[in-house]
Amino acid sequence: MKEQSLTIAALKDAYAKGMPPKDVITEVYARIEAVSDPGIFIHLVAQEEALAAAVALGSYDPEKPLWGVPYAVKDNIDVAGMPTTAACPEFAYDAEEDAFVVAKLRAAGAICIGKTNLDQFATGLVGLRTPYPAPKNALDPEIPPGGSSSGSAVAVAQGIVPFALGTDTAGSGRVPAALNDIVGLKPTLGALSARGMVPACRTLDTISVFAATVDDAYAVFEVAAGFDPADPYSKPVAVRPVSAPPPVFRVGVPDAESIAFFGDSEQEASFEAALSTLKASGAEIVEIDFAPFYSVAELLYDGPWVAERLAALEPFLKEKAEFVHPVTRRVVGVASKFSAADAFNGQYRLAELKRTVAPALASVDLFCVPTIPTFYSVAEVEDDPIGPNSNFGTYTNFVNLLDMCGLAVPAGPRADGRPGSVTLLGVAGADGLLASVAQVFEGAERADAAPAVQDDEIEIAVCGAHMSGLPLNGELTGRGARFLREARTAPDYRFYALAGGPPYRPGLVRVADGQGARVRLEIWALPKSQF
Repeated sequence: MKEQSLTIAALKDAYAKGMPPKDVITEVYARIEAVSDPGIFIHLVAQEEALAAAVALGSYDPEKPLWGVPYAVKDNIDVAGMPTTAACPEFAYDAEEDAFVVAKLRAAGAICIGKTNLDQFATGLVGLRTPYPAPKNALDPEIPPGGSSSGSAVAVAQGIVPFALGTDTAGSGRVPAALNDIVGLKPTLGALSARGMVPACRTLDTISVFAATVDDAYAVFEVAAGFDPADPYSKPVAVRPVSAPPPVFRVGVPDAESIAFFGDSEQEASFEAALSTLKASGAEIVEIDFAPFYSVAELLYDGPWVAERLAALEPFLKEKAEFVHPVTRRVVGVASKFSAADAFNGQYRLAELKRTVAPALASVDLFCVPTIPTFYSVAEVEDDPIGPNSNFGTYTNFVNLLDMCGLAVPAGPRADGRPGSVTLLGVAGADGLLASVAQVFEGAERADAAPAVQDDEIEIAVCGAHMSGLPLNGELTGRGARFLREARTAPDYRFYALAGGPPYRPGLVRVADGQGARVRLEIWALPKSQF
């Protein structure tokens, strides 16, 4: 087992060949001991208990997509029979039932081995705001592990578990992924129920997924997603299979005036290299003024949304404020200056900014941004616990306010050896598209694999302006369509430009044998509900 990579795909293969899951659990605990980082877990399941859970699974069941897969859970998410602390011992309670997402993972055969450390009450992007020992970054202990989902990211990056649950309000599922060189999937808001999760900002919170590969992260997302009528913020979000990227896709990036690296030339070079990878895979790069996106981000901590954190924490603060981390108190304390009128004015301002950025969102298929603009050391964060944390959120803080989905993915090491990472961003429901494009950073050999059309989809052949990269393609992608393959017509069609435009539209006319040509097409899968 020690030579076996702890990925979901590798475990499935091993289990299908007869390996018992107790062997995997034994290896997990050996890896925990070898890593020897007391900051990763706040609560670790006893090895005997985890082994018993593995044995209780019985014979291998390939119908359960996560059968025998060990994983970890951020300690602001409930797991039945385990304490939930939110990194505050005085807040702790024993969870009587699983969070909705944890229950789905358990039903799929996954085995939770423990609860992981975090920035207290999920407030922070550095991973150091905890009364427990802070987890050490898996690559370099001199840099922060990232937060708030620090322990979950480090557990995956250290190879202890194939995946772990985090949460994400302002970037907590993406920043730790970048700092530890792993994948961080922040789904469309409402796709994963937040029931059983200690809230930070209820209107913006989501559970997130860390994994070593895009495939693994998306496999967990497929299992965990589902409408939960008991969660008022849950939404029915269609989870589409991951296909190959379209032959042409438009990617928005910050323009030269609005991109920020805070003087980090290595990070700038790393981002340019990532864009070259996208271009080689069919991307058309479109420069966008990101100033309105940054204005949205300012509403999160410098505007009235910080009061939503106070609303979540206020009952505990009133009784036991002395047990709240001093930096957390400082951040949440800003909320006292905002009134109810400020909250409404913030909503109005956000609505205005959404209207401002709408043309940019509609002009591209997805966005690509640096996950973090630069690196800081642990010492720098300890000297200034606010500034570096704020800068880490440059490309993450606006995302949930705009109801976008995001996927942070490793983009290869920088010239100095530090990990490169970019985040792909899309409109709500574009999770599958982000996963398909993110795979280009993991090797082009995967790009040809496209799942067959699903039972709830219909195949559509399109030509001309509806093809990828052309003006009407958004009529497909906006309805949840996914690219399947390129094709050509039979050799008996002629291609005509129709009157009118822009956009200019084509027409196909069947002609007598030998008088036509094989016209290039694309085949897309469209949800039948959108047909």
